Amino acid sequence: MKLIKYPSKEQWAELLKRPALNTESLFDTVRSIIDKVKVEGDKAVLEYEATFDKVTLSALAVSPKEIQAAGALVSDDLKAAISLAKQNIETFHSSQRFVGKKVETMKGVTCWQKSVGIEKVGLYIPGGTAPLFSTVLMLAVPAKIAGCKEIVLCTPPDKNGNIHPAILFAAQLAGVSKIFKAGGVQAIAAMAYGTESVPKVYKIFGPGNQYVTAAKQLVSLRDVAIDMPAGPSEVEVLADASANPTFVAADLLSQAEHGVDSQSMLITTSEQLQTEVMAEVERQLAKLPRREIAAKSLENSKLILVKDLDEALELTNAYAPEHLIIETENYMEVAERVTNAGSVFLGSLTPESAGDYASGTNHTLPTNGYAKAYSGVSLDSFIRKITFQEILPEGIRTIGPAIEEMAANEHLDAHKNAVTVRLKTLI
Repeated sequence: MKLIKYPSKEQWAELLKRPALNTESLFDTVRSIIDKVKVEGDKAVLEYEATFDKVTLSALAVSPKEIQAAGALVSDDLKAAISLAKQNIETFHSSQRFVGKKVETMKGVTCWQKSVGIEKVGLYIPGGTAPLFSTVLMLAVPAKIAGCKEIVLCTPPDKNGNIHPAILFAAQLAGVSKIFKAGGVQAIAAMAYGTESVPKVYKIFGPGNQYVTAAKQLVSLRDVAIDMPAGPSEVEVLADASANPTFVAADLLSQAEHGVDSQSMLITTSEQLQTEVMAEVERQLAKLPRREIAAKSLENSKLILVKDLDEALELTNAYAPEHLIIETENYMEVAERVTNAGSVFLGSLTPESAGDYASGTNHTLPTNGYAKAYSGVSLDSFIRKITFQEILPEGIRTIGPAIEEMAANEHLDAHKNAVTVRLKTLI
């Protein structure tokens, strides 16, 4: 990790750069895969599974027998942990239910909204070195609460054609409708356009590598909605002299082991903490099974010393981290001043991994600075709000002349006439 002491504001932009890859450079390759899936459907997906995931499949759909068998392959302890996490995610997201109120804007003019679940949603769950069964819960649970009628899940199989049993168990527990053995660009294309097996969905959710990110961006241009722009995962710890260096190092490493392009940042007001964290990171890194991945990630990571909490907060809001851990003496006061972050973890006993798994909040969050404009996934991500209005005679008499005047001045005479013909019937 790089140690930086008292950087000037002119250095901030360079310091806060992410190791994000330019997905636009992948667009030509990704587009050719998408186009082939659009035309050839299942045949193309099966071919790409053989090419990219090195597996020969006879069918894409996971059978009920496979789902049932998965339960026996998951330990009771893991089942209990998944069930606890599901319960907390359900509790937190259920509290976000929208209740529309009828509002009379003027006498005889009533407006309101109704919340409706997106009928068909697609969930992409990465496999690879870390099969993210936790992400199944983070996406399927709120989708179910929102009332999505069809929840489609795609995830890459292993070389034997199997899906990780914990992914299948979590999917069944959370109420996923259909599960398919497909990864990468071909999975995104299958959900975006539909194939003989995979239903077309209206919105796609879930993380993935740079090819998946590029595919989501391309299909979202006109064919299907996506959850948010995405990039490599990241964490920032904002800490003062009261922070525990062992905790801080553990938090930085928990993010670093995600992938080689992840980023971990410490912004602190304590030079001693900066030094102690550096040593503690090296000590803990040596014991990690995924230390090669974490070590590569740490090359993108920084320990930044600033003069006071005001500067620390300004730098933090400029960075807009996906995950922000505040380990300061007065963390509640500091948290009030955070304006740009995906999810915030308060105090020394609140690790980012709690939000990744079981506290109840969602771990699908904006990265790459998008927290300045985007929220993380919530119940709202799976619903639409439809607006209604009703105008009674008293209402059209009151607002009709204003509508006529505004329409006339915009030279939209048919708009004006739509009101005029109604007003004439009321004379």
